[in-house]
Amino acid sequence: MLKMMMRNIAASSSSYCTSRRWRGMPCLHSNSTVVVFANGYFAFLHSQPSKPIKSTRTQLEQPSKPIKSTRTQLEQPVRNSPKITTVEDAFNVFDRMLQMRPPPSVVRFNQILGQVSKLKHYSAVISLYNQMDVSGIGPDVYTLTILINCYCHLNQMGFSLSVLGKFFKLGLEPNVFTFNTLINGFLLENRVAEAAALFQKMMGAGNCQPDVVTFNTLVKGFCMRGNNHAAIQLLRKMEEGVCKPGLVVYNTIIDSLCKDTLVDDALNLFSEMMSKGIAPDVITYTSLIHGVCKLGEWKEATRLLNEMVSKNIFPNVLTFSVLVDTLCKEGMVVEAEGVVEMMIQRDIDPNSVTYNSLMDGYCLRGEIGKAQNVFELKLSKGSMVDVVCYNTLINGYCKHKKIDEAMMLFLDMSHKGLVANTVTYNTLLDGFGKAGRIQDAQKLFSEMQACGQLPDAQTYSILLDGLCKNRQLSRAMQLFGEMEAKKLDINIVIYNILIEGLCIAGKIESARDLFCGLSSKGLEPNVRTYTIMINGLCITGLTSEAEKFLIQMEEKGCSPHGCTYNTIIRGFIHNKQASRAMVLIQTMVEKGFSADASTMELIVNLLLKDEVDPALLPLIKKSL
Repeated sequence: MLKMMMRNIAASSSSYCTSRRWRGMPCLHSNSTVVVFANGYFAFLHSQPSKPIKSTRTQLEQPSKPIKSTRTQLEQPVRNSPKITTVEDAFNVFDRMLQMRPPPSVVRFNQILGQVSKLKHYSAVISLYNQMDVSGIGPDVYTLTILINCYCHLNQMGFSLSVLGKFFKLGLEPNVFTFNTLINGFLLENRVAEAAALFQKMMGAGNCQPDVVTFNTLVKGFCMRGNNHAAIQLLRKMEEGVCKPGLVVYNTIIDSLCKDTLVDDALNLFSEMMSKGIAPDVITYTSLIHGVCKLGEWKEATRLLNEMVSKNIFPNVLTFSVLVDTLCKEGMVVEAEGVVEMMIQRDIDPNSVTYNSLMDGYCLRGEIGKAQNVFELKLSKGSMVDVVCYNTLINGYCKHKKIDEAMMLFLDMSHKGLVANTVTYNTLLDGFGKAGRIQDAQKLFSEMQACGQLPDAQTYSILLDGLCKNRQLSRAMQLFGEMEAKKLDINIVIYNILIEGLCIAGKIESARDLFCGLSSKGLEPNVRTYTIMINGLCITGLTSEAEKFLIQMEEKGCSPHGCTYNTIIRGFIHNKQASRAMVLIQTMVEKGFSADASTMELIVNLLLKDEVDPALLPLIKKSL
């Protein structure tokens, strides 16, 4: 079905545009009807742009952001207040206001603080507040709530709570906006339990009950951390109380469920929402379409697309970007191009996500030149080329071992004033390691730290893997020591890299010691750990020991997979133990696994040398 998807993306797909904004894409005529999905399931979208569609799109492209709405509530509208666009404006206006006699009311000062906070200059707000305090301008509830909001966004909850203490000192009563801001602050620091505790206190208080924003904020916080169960429980609590759940809450939970591939639950919640008379919007449908596309349920995606269009809810740039991303991940870049062309026909400009997905799709197919063309197209259209865009193309070059071209892009980033992030460095370090250029990797690692970009656990694991694969074991152990000193999260993946490095270096006993010490560090070996040890033992001729590890992993409840069986079978064959290999082939087949290409080549060689019992031929055929 997937191969048939989007086949008729344009009525005249055989001819290509040469003069359109998007070269190389199927031509679409302004009055054509575009078939979005094929193979019997159709969603017809008229490509001719019209004013109603445009206005609908404008309204629907505003995503609901409950946390942001808390900030909106903090801003008190004041007539004739100066418009603040920069921090410098704010300080100038503030100075003039402080010099006025008598000084303006605190409401005027709050307006300035609110505008600067909206510009996300949180430290500047705190500085301005301190000027107020020194000048004897007494704060009110809104002043202190804005101050709490700023400390929350600076991840300084201790100061936020100290401001709460100032409320009581001044005889002020915190309102629902104050508590909503604190809940948001706890969530920003991943302190979900404290956010929930504050919510419970609000529920128990008679004078400051949670409002819709409180519920929305906490639901969003739960969903951002994958706690869908808690989010749904909160939804049920809303249904029991005065604050009934609206579209924002349902959209938040539906989106979270879809991201966790719990699409059936999302669809059930969608049906429940509809039954309560809450009409879905483009955000609802885009989340659901994304969810079903991730599962490859194209028929359901088409049904949803048909349904939303029938309700005059038209796909926006996010909806189309979901389709482009899904198609590219499935290797259907031509069809993805068709979706981009359709967007242009409907006067919907592709955004960075759309272009990055298309670039990534080309990179996955090894068509780096086409990915570069998309990159240059973005530049020619005056679109902002961000770090994610560079990272996508750098990753494409690295995956195809074109590390020098990747480094040229890296240098181009800095020339354009973009700051490379951890993902950029990790991608390049991985590319250097896989290309065997370990010295360049170490040099880049040092430059990364010199530029103030702190390596994370992933950075260390990438460099560690490169060092081990390139037989730089002493440096790898030194790097591991640095990780321990910095108290980084050293998980089983890191230990697997080290154990494999020791095996590659022929230090099987050191590898075994490290393996045996895992439990003392609170870690359990996984299938990959056992497979690495089995491979290392087989390379050194210790096949009996390898077989013991195979038995041990099953006893420990860690079931071997196909790679494990293929590894030990090859080990037996390399060590001239064909009969034992055949026994394991039988076990592997019984477990539902088959021989891979490398194992099959060794078996064929044995057959050619007549070193296999003919009675085992039917079994070998089953393993294919």
